[in-house]
Amino acid sequence: MPRIVDQIKEALAVFAECKTPPALIGGLALAAYKVVRGTQDVDFLIDAADAERLHDALLNLGYRCVHRSEDAANYLRGSEGVDFLYAHRPVSLRLLSEANERDTGMGRMRVVSAEGLIGFKLQAYANDPKRMRDLEDIRALLRANRGALNMDEVKSYFVLFEREGLLNELLADIAK
Repeated sequence: MPRIVDQIKEALAVFAECKTPPALIGGLALAAYKVVRGTQDVDFLIDAADAERLHDALLNLGYRCVHRSEDAANYLRGSEGVDFLYAHRPVSLRLLSEANERDTGMGRMRVVSAEGLIGFKLQAYANDPKRMRDLEDIRALLRANRGALNMDEVKSYFVLFEREGLLNELLADIAK
């Protein structure tokens, strides 16, 4: 874990130049909501307006760009990975602007809401149903944060991705 902590500290220094401070998403963000699992990379939601600036900064730090599109980018430096999801749609821009500072295993940083994490995990699962880890992350977030979640927001993501039945199955499963 120390290497990931150093990687995040380095990323946070690069983020100081961003229009909107990025927010942690993905596997590491789960810990802020009582769900812990291993991960091999660091995932951030960033304002799409900062994409070019961060791309150049990461290249200067020795990362190589593995993939870059209008919606996301992936970078590697040795065994260290950092992924960005670009916020440019209204929902992702809202989630980025509303991200709160939270205590994480890597210190205090902005983290997308638990509801937002569920939405991003659901999007990944809807795009590729073989991503069972994302489905398990959703289940774990629902279970660990059952009483604290804004279920109207959670339901809105399942409606958006036409997965209302899946939400009903997950809720029935965690109620057992």
